[in-house]
Amino acid sequence: MSGQIEVRQISIGGQSLRVAIKHGSGKLPPLLFFNGIGANWELAKPLLEAFTSTTAIIFDVPGVGGSPRPVLPYRPSTLARLAAGLVAELGYAEIDVAGVSWGGGIAQQFAHQYPKLCRRLVLAATAPGATMVPAGPSVLWKMVTPRRYTDKDYMNRIAADLYGGTFRSDPSLVGRHAAAMHGVRNLGYLYQLLAVAGWTSLPWLWSLPQQTLVLMGSDDPLVPPINGHILAGLIPNAELRMIDDGHLFMVTRPAETAAVIEAFLADASRRVEPSSPLSRMANWVGGLVPTFGGRRDAQSQQRGRK
Repeated sequence: MSGQIEVRQISIGGQSLRVAIKHGSGKLPPLLFFNGIGANWELAKPLLEAFTSTTAIIFDVPGVGGSPRPVLPYRPSTLARLAAGLVAELGYAEIDVAGVSWGGGIAQQFAHQYPKLCRRLVLAATAPGATMVPAGPSVLWKMVTPRRYTDKDYMNRIAADLYGGTFRSDPSLVGRHAAAMHGVRNLGYLYQLLAVAGWTSLPWLWSLPQQTLVLMGSDDPLVPPINGHILAGLIPNAELRMIDDGHLFMVTRPAETAAVIEAFLADASRRVEPSSPLSRMANWVGGLVPTFGGRRDAQSQQRGRK
C-alpha cells in the first residue's frame, strides 16, 4: 500500500539481499538507492518515510545488515550488475538512481554501466572515487574500521568530527542514529573498502547521459564540498545544490532533502542536451579549470587571512 515500507528477502544470482521498498503513489519510475559504507537500510528510513509520492528501493549490500556476506570480494561493477538483476526481478524497465557517500560511487557506476535503465541520477555527499579531494587524515583514520557501528561510546565521541553539520550542535542525533545501526560485519566492511580501492569515475563522467542532481553538505568533513563541484563540472547535464548541513544531511534533514530530490525527479521541463563524445570531452576538460582554480583561490584567501 502507498506510504508503507515492505521488507523482503530476495535472491539474485544466488546472492540473498535484504530489500526494503517504500511504496509511493506517483507514476514516475522508482528510485533505486545505494546506501553508505557499513550502513543497513534502516539508516535511510527517515529519508524513505519523507518521500511523498516516490517509490523507493534500497537493499543491504552483501555483508551488511540482512544480506549475507558473499564468498569473494566484489567490485562496483559487480554491485551494479546485482542491482540491475534486482530491478529486473521487481519488474521495472526504467528507474532513477541515487547514492550517498560510498553508495554514490556505486550509483555512478550503475548509471555508466546501464545508461538505458537509469533515467536520472542523484549523487549525495559523494565523490569520483580514488581521485577525490580527500578528507583530513584524522577523519580518514576514523573510517578505516567499522568500530563506530559496534561501539556506541566511540560513536558518541567521533560523530561531530566525522559527520559535521547538525551533529556538532545536537548530541541527541548521535544516539538516534546509532540505535538504527546493526548487522555490519568486519569482513563485510572490508569488502566494501576493497570494492572502491583504486576505482574512479573520472575517465568517463563526461559520458554520463543522465540529468544529474549533485547534493553536498556545506559542512562535510568526510567528503569535502569541492568534490561536488568536480562532479557537477564534469557531468554534462548536472547541477549542484548545497545543503546547509554536514555529511548526513539525508538523515538530519530528511524532509528537505526528499523534497529537493522529488522536485528534481518530477521536473518535466528538464531535457538532456544532445552532445557528441567530442563536445562532452571538451566539457570535461573545461570543467577542471574553474573547479581547481576556485580551490586555489580559496587556499590563497586562507593564507591571506593567516
